Amino acid sequence: MGRKVLVVDDEKLIVKGLRFSLEQDGMEVDCAYDGEEALEMAKETKYDIILLDLMLPKMDGLEVCQQIREFSNVPILMITAKGEDMDKILGLEYGADDYLTKPFNILEVKARIKAIMRRSANAQEEEAKQKTIEIGDLKMDCESRRVFIDGTEINLTAKEFDVLELLIFNQNQVYSRENLLNLVWGYEYPGDVRTVDVHIRRLREKIEKNPSDPKYVHTKWGVGYYFQAV
Repeated sequence: MGRKVLVVDDEKLIVKGLRFSLEQDGMEVDCAYDGEEALEMAKETKYDIILLDLMLPKMDGLEVCQQIREFSNVPILMITAKGEDMDKILGLEYGADDYLTKPFNILEVKARIKAIMRRSANAQEEEAKQKTIEIGDLKMDCESRRVFIDGTEINLTAKEFDVLELLIFNQNQVYSRENLLNLVWGYEYPGDVRTVDVHIRRLREKIEKNPSDPKYVHTKWGVGYYFQAV
């Protein structure tokens, strides 16, 4: 069954090119040309991945990404004409899984989508193997990919869950940022280790009562991150 993709960009030639190329690979492609239209389509349809331009009419890509994250963990590939690090980091802060800078090669787009889909499939296989783990006030249900603190569900993105799952099932093992990047995002991921720092910070903000003095996800300075309940 073909993957269902939403392409969002106000440049119609880019949308046309992406749509044609992705459909050639058997994907089902919907298109949106402004932020409001994209948000409505994301609410109405279950997509396997969303390609989201940063600069959009009516509502910019960051706001669209942020609002989508309120109801969905669908993988979001942010596309931006700006190459500054801050734009990339902001995209990750708002919940994007990956980013591409224009101009891009369509083969690179396909490679990113393929990597995301493969990681998603691997995650689904792992779900069936794992059960539920409870540590302190934290409960992780790996079959439904849900996390609870004191009985209240915490809304984690797909990548935040993957990071926490890896750490929690390998307690006290310190992972360098490079290791986490390779294990969670994949060896083909072209991003840098700041991606890991952003996700660890967001994860702590969600599961820790005091993120600056974490109870679960700890930093071993100069080495990396590890999970230990204290």
